Amino acid sequence: MEARQQAVKHPSLREGLEGPFLSFVIKEGKHILRDKRTMLILFGMPVVMMLIFGFAISTDVKNVRTVVVTANSDHLTQKVIDRLAQSEYFTITNTAATPQEAERLIRSQKADMAVVFGRGFASKQGGIQLIVDGSDPNMAQQWTNYAQQVMANPQSSAINSKMLYNPQMKSAYNFVPAIMGMLLMLICAMMTSISIVKEKERGTMEVLLVSPVRPLMVIIAKAVPYLVLAFAILVTILLMARFVLNVPLQGSLFWIVAVSVLYILLALSLGLLISNIAQTQLVALLLSAMVLLMPVVMLSGMMFPIESMPTILQWIAAVVPPRYYIDAMRKLMIMGVGIGEVAKEVAALAGFTVLFLTIALLKFNTRLE
Repeated sequence: MEARQQAVKHPSLREGLEGPFLSFVIKEGKHILRDKRTMLILFGMPVVMMLIFGFAISTDVKNVRTVVVTANSDHLTQKVIDRLAQSEYFTITNTAATPQEAERLIRSQKADMAVVFGRGFASKQGGIQLIVDGSDPNMAQQWTNYAQQVMANPQSSAINSKMLYNPQMKSAYNFVPAIMGMLLMLICAMMTSISIVKEKERGTMEVLLVSPVRPLMVIIAKAVPYLVLAFAILVTILLMARFVLNVPLQGSLFWIVAVSVLYILLALSLGLLISNIAQTQLVALLLSAMVLLMPVVMLSGMMFPIESMPTILQWIAAVVPPRYYIDAMRKLMIMGVGIGEVAKEVAALAGFTVLFLTIALLKFNTRLE
């Protein structure tokens, strides 16, 4: 205690204590950079996930195999069929004489949808029936909506629709903010917790804690390199989103980065909390996977709309931090709103950060005592 009081009185002594802190940060940074597997996880995972979700996993409606069922080849019927064929969403693969024959083609996986024109379609006495493969309800609903829009009369104001923010209906617009929320949470929290627990496993944590640097500074020193790396990962994701997946950044880049930095601090705080609970790297990894991975994917709105979930799951989703970050990024990046429009999400993220950091530090101090 006396040594620390003297360090405050004498700047030279204080500078001497700052040296070890910077040394801890540099040591941890070099350790991370030397570990090729860690670097592969940190930078390989974002690139692979962005490419997979951006190109391979897509909910875009394209090239839906369509069968046409019609008894008449009149001008109006042919005009509607041409509109379907000329769109990028549907591909006319076959014609059928009866709806039953079209159903057999769908059942044998030779078609995805059938368009059945009534006998009196040209004279306005018959309509159109859509027979759709409903094994995937979400896609079936999208195919139906797209087909209705394509076949509708463009001059009818009652049917015309306008898609705001995502006129091309690209799924990447929805996935990119979600991927950002998932990756930053998993990487920051998981890697930070494993890094600290590894020191406890090896028995070197006690050695670090008796160093001239305060125990709290030791923990912060181990988190700082991951903060820098997380920022680099954020820049990588944003560059890939803009120039590879063509996702626009409509909002202020400053606020996108600012909210992301707050979210990174939240993830690091959660990693510190997990490191206080876990005693081995395996336990830390399992806790990170169970506490972070499943809730982020299932309850954050990444894959499924929260509004469509049962009430009990909506209440659980309310305490999943990535949910608020993903909502904020969708508004800032895609809709281009200002920071005032995401104040609720930012307040929630700040509250979670303070909560996790306070609990982690209290538990850490209790363990030291």
